[in-house]
Amino acid sequence: MAERRKYGKKYCKYTEMKVDFIDYKNVDLLKLSMSERGKIMPRRLTGNSKSAQEMVEMAIKRARHMALVPYIVDTKNVTDAAFAR
Repeated sequence: MAERRKYGKKYCKYTEMKVDFIDYKNVDLLKLSMSERGKIMPRRLTGNSKSAQEMVEMAIKRARHMALVPYIVDTKNVTDAAFAR
């Protein structure tokens, strides 16, 4: 029988920082819940609470609409620029 792995307990970063509202203009705070490709990370990976995850999703979508955060990140151009040096 395979042994089960034990993972550390995930906790909500926003609850830990005592953030009661996540603003779409605070891009640094939003980057905590986004992947390097600009996708919204799911709760099961970040450990966010339900209310914090809902606020994060809404704020990221608003920031995308206001062009503060890109919808997608083209990794092909990023890697080409790195190899061009």
